[in-house]
Amino acid sequence: MPANRGSQQLIFPFENRVALGVEDFMVASGNRQAVEWIDRWPGWPFTALVVTGPPGCGKTHLAALWRAKAGAEAIDLGNAGIEHVAAATEGGKPLLIDDCDSAVGDGQAERALLRLYNLARAANGHLLLTARRAPSEWRLQLPDLASRLNSAMVVAIDPPDDDLLASIAVKLFADKQVKVGEGLISYLLSRGARSVAGIAKAVDALDRAAITLKKPITVPMARDVLADLGDDAEAD
Repeated sequence: MPANRGSQQLIFPFENRVALGVEDFMVASGNRQAVEWIDRWPGWPFTALVVTGPPGCGKTHLAALWRAKAGAEAIDLGNAGIEHVAAATEGGKPLLIDDCDSAVGDGQAERALLRLYNLARAANGHLLLTARRAPSEWRLQLPDLASRLNSAMVVAIDPPDDDLLASIAVKLFADKQVKVGEGLISYLLSRGARSVAGIAKAVDALDRAAITLKKPITVPMARDVLADLGDDAEAD
């Protein structure tokens, strides 16, 4: 028996497109500016773009899409030695540094980031940094690094609101050829799935349960299945 639901499928007013030709990314007012700058690469008039936002807002997802589009290398500042930094920036190759503000306060990591910035700028390359906070709040030890990052473009992604999360849930169910109604979506949001990662985790669990049990997805099923799912994921 298919896991298709009899309720009318919900429609939400968000731009649902294949971002950068890699995978679906829901574009809404809270992330539109960041998406527009990602789409404009390599035509950035600056060396570094810093995308900020709380856990679950989608910044790491968006950065991964840019990395695939740009062929960028991901750099771990804690392990970025001088030779690695020089090789990574050769020829202006684009670089991604995820969760960048977690390294602030570490002299070695800050020196690596300063070298990356200087070499990337000299080679007309670009850096994409993700962080929870803007560089002005990082309390950097190196004044030269703070000066460089003052010239970076900083864009914030807002936490996803209920309408966006609901739209994402409907989209994920539709990808699995499952139609759902408003009651089920409302239940998913009310039980604490407050991030894109949390919604995706819940949708996957419900789809697996429906296939295993050969039953339609209902709110009572969701209550039983999701009770054992654990806390909402807080991936960026």
